[in-house]
Amino acid sequence: MTQTSSLSSRPSLPGGAISLIRLQAHTLSPSLRRVADYVVQHADDIVHQTITELAGNAGVSEATITRLCRKLNFAGFHAFKLALATDVIGRDPGPPPGTGLEAQAARLAHYTCQTLEDTVNLLEPAVIEQVADRLVRAPRVELTGQGNSGLMAQFFAHRLMRLGITAIAHTDPHLAAVSISTLPTEGMVIGLSSSGSTIDTVQHLRLAQSKQLYTVAITHRASSPVTRHADAILFTSAQEVPLKDSVLDTLVSQAMLLDLLYTAVLPRHPNPQHMLRVSAESVVEKKY
Repeated sequence: MTQTSSLSSRPSLPGGAISLIRLQAHTLSPSLRRVADYVVQHADDIVHQTITELAGNAGVSEATITRLCRKLNFAGFHAFKLALATDVIGRDPGPPPGTGLEAQAARLAHYTCQTLEDTVNLLEPAVIEQVADRLVRAPRVELTGQGNSGLMAQFFAHRLMRLGITAIAHTDPHLAAVSISTLPTEGMVIGLSSSGSTIDTVQHLRLAQSKQLYTVAITHRASSPVTRHADAILFTSAQEVPLKDSVLDTLVSQAMLLDLLYTAVLPRHPNPQHMLRVSAESVVEKKY
């Protein structure tokens, strides 16, 4: 995958219709958003409806339905319904009701599992493999992210360091900018931003791109600012209505994607087991 700023320029995205709706929800016009919200709420019924029936129930024209399908990169309403049917067949029951701690825990587990499934639906193996190739060859990798995304940047930098790959995740955006400015030609920058609109992360990728460095964006929002400065884009998922103030779905989707990227790096590394053993032995005396 070469530089991509919108889904419309890509051949197709894997996964079901609901995952793609969540990915693009913030980019939809009011009329398209009305249809998208209706689809998410009535998916079980829509798989049995015609385009005329859906248009009537959603209060829009058939042309609006067609525009939504094409916006989501489907050839038409029939292809959209096939993807939606896959969502419906594979969907587990909703989270259990209740206000107690056990019910809260069950709902948290439900939303987290759904997020992981949606992230899998959005995977593009070819893009992950391309990024893995560049990671192995890079003389230095800079990871940038703020808040919770910053924590995941540090997590992945640590994993890469255990393989002997020079990776740095700065918690200070000013230090990150200075470090990125000194990257050698084959260096690369990975920016994590769940919203895709974190100013520091966007600026870091823009700086890297101005130096013609290889850039990667990890986000759950298509066509967001962070994607405009990325040579490769890896999408995660996040629930629109999880438990109030919960960030677990965002963290686990990023962690799973980064682990898959790490898995793709291993067979490309010249001697991963040796490096893992050496790095593990370095901290043996730090444990009882």
